[in-house]
Amino acid sequence: MRNLVRQINTPSRAVVAAFLAVVLGGSALLSLPVAVEAGQEASWTSALFTAASAVCVTGLAVHDTATHWTFFGETVILVLMQIGGFGIMTLASILAMVVSGKLGLRARLNTQAETKTFGHGDVRRMIAGVAKVTLAVEAATAVVLAARFVTEYGEPLGRAAYLGIFHAVSAFTNAGFALWPDSMTRFVTDPWVCLPLALAVVSGGLGFPVYAVLRQSWRRPSRWSLHTKITLGMTAVLLSAGTTAVTAIEWGNPHTLGGLSPGLRVLAGFFHSAMTRSGGMNSVDVSQMNENTWLVSDMLMFVGAGSASTGGGIKVTTFALLGYVILAELRGEPDVTSGRRRIPEQLQRQALTIALLSVASVAAGTFIMMMVTPFKLDRVLFEVISAFGTVGLSTGITSDVGTAGRLTLTALMLVGRLGPVTLGAALALHVQTRRFRYPEERPLVG
Repeated sequence: MRNLVRQINTPSRAVVAAFLAVVLGGSALLSLPVAVEAGQEASWTSALFTAASAVCVTGLAVHDTATHWTFFGETVILVLMQIGGFGIMTLASILAMVVSGKLGLRARLNTQAETKTFGHGDVRRMIAGVAKVTLAVEAATAVVLAARFVTEYGEPLGRAAYLGIFHAVSAFTNAGFALWPDSMTRFVTDPWVCLPLALAVVSGGLGFPVYAVLRQSWRRPSRWSLHTKITLGMTAVLLSAGTTAVTAIEWGNPHTLGGLSPGLRVLAGFFHSAMTRSGGMNSVDVSQMNENTWLVSDMLMFVGAGSASTGGGIKVTTFALLGYVILAELRGEPDVTSGRRRIPEQLQRQALTIALLSVASVAAGTFIMMMVTPFKLDRVLFEVISAFGTVGLSTGITSDVGTAGRLTLTALMLVGRLGPVTLGAALALHVQTRRFRYPEERPLVG
């Protein structure tokens, strides 16, 4: 444990301190009278909650973004979303490069100690790549949305551009904030709004390492890394499964999909499935969904998006690795494999550790929320997983959880945003060699 602390103590502290500093700075700005509309409350707890939600790219809100905050307040939220999304994507990509780079771990640590960096050229190119991907997807999404708002909804060009930029950033960073009280429910029948937002969320949830591989060999899947194959494959599976489950369950619900045409029901089901990856917007009233849909959403939100992405959750690679472990055990195979590649035992333990600690975090958060709020388990669990997975979907109880509930959700957002990243890096870097092994003994299992 001491070696672990020595290896990652300073980087972890720096990451956590930086995010906390941005959150506190954002909450200070949102606490200013100029940030809230006349007659609205400018409490410190609501400002802190909103700032944490924006920096952690979650999207949970205790106040309606459009009516509570002024243009200044909305701009602060926009900047915080961009900082949070770009920062976490850059950080996770750097850690991925360090862990899986060509140089060995000891060589990289020695290089860092001597030069105070992990290769300036590689880091600069990686940061530039993240910036290019971010700006390209956000710009394309903003242009499509702005054009739609002008041509179909009669918005002035300046207002349409602002709406397009805000929601493009919110979608790609997987933040989930919207400038309408009903999020995107007014656009449930408009594929020119729903599809660009959903695709931006999915794009942000892939992670830069995937884009780096696709840029080099997108026409040759055989050359893709195992991480890229798992991320793309699991993304397709979860999107399809989520769309099918949500659409089937809500098909006849008159309060959600029941009043739509068959094609639009599938569109709304796909939109909700995409948003559970960490997007947080909704085109139908989540509070009116069936409890079975909430449960499906819980599972999708807990898994989340890809590693080194703007999305949250335990990550699709972690989920897939656990599946490979189970499959190998059921088959009685000595090695865990995927795509003719053997998964190291260390990586299996890392996936199991992250998953179990995440379950513990959700369980602890749910227990506390049940104590400090009057809501039932199904709604509380949905809210807790949404906060921990930095999703932002809600059954409508966020504004009524009280101060203790807000602080609990704020802590869950921070843990869910930073915990898997720093913990994953810590476990990957924590490699020890031992010159002896203890005698083996087999306790009973099951």
